[in-house]
Amino acid sequence: MSSTIIIMNYYGAKDLAASFRTVRNNTIKIAEEIDESKYDFRATPDTRSVREYLIHIAHLTDVPYEIHGVQKRTVLAGFDYMGFIGPRIADEKNPHSKAEVLKMLTASRDLFGNWLEGLSDDFLGQAIEMPPYPNNPPTKTRFEMLLGTKEHEMHHRGQLMILERMIGMVPHLTRRMQEMMAQAQAQPAGKA
Repeated sequence: MSSTIIIMNYYGAKDLAASFRTVRNNTIKIAEEIDESKYDFRATPDTRSVREYLIHIAHLTDVPYEIHGVQKRTVLAGFDYMGFIGPRIADEKNPHSKAEVLKMLTASRDLFGNWLEGLSDDFLGQAIEMPPYPNNPPTKTRFEMLLGTKEHEMHHRGQLMILERMIGMVPHLTRRMQEMMAQAQAQPAGKA
């Protein structure tokens, strides 16, 4: 008789919280490095400014926290999405200072990250009924929806990195990669 040991690698609440914090910390680093005099820069007249992107990102966690943390909804039909995000979209137009933007990004990171970290596997695995829009799946798990929050931020952070390039900056993640590549190239062949 032989025994089998099964080892499972599972991406749970603590991993989700840690990866969200990593993404947010990189966004905060961008917000810190861009001079406040460049916060109103925008690529085109019909796109968000640096400040507006950062405020938008600070509010990204509000909807999923409301849906899953406050209301604990299992059905999304009936959630007043536009009523909820309307004030947040309006807030993007407010002239928040750099210090205020950094405070908003940090506060939402801490609230959302701490909340994520405490979620149970059962809660993350719950199926949420989606609105009957074209191409919508009938359900998504809370985990998938919450992971989407991090993906949404990464999308906008990529846009911020392009804006950094447009104002003459090299993004910190690019600088880090360049340093790693330079160190690797300086290593003698066959050494690790």
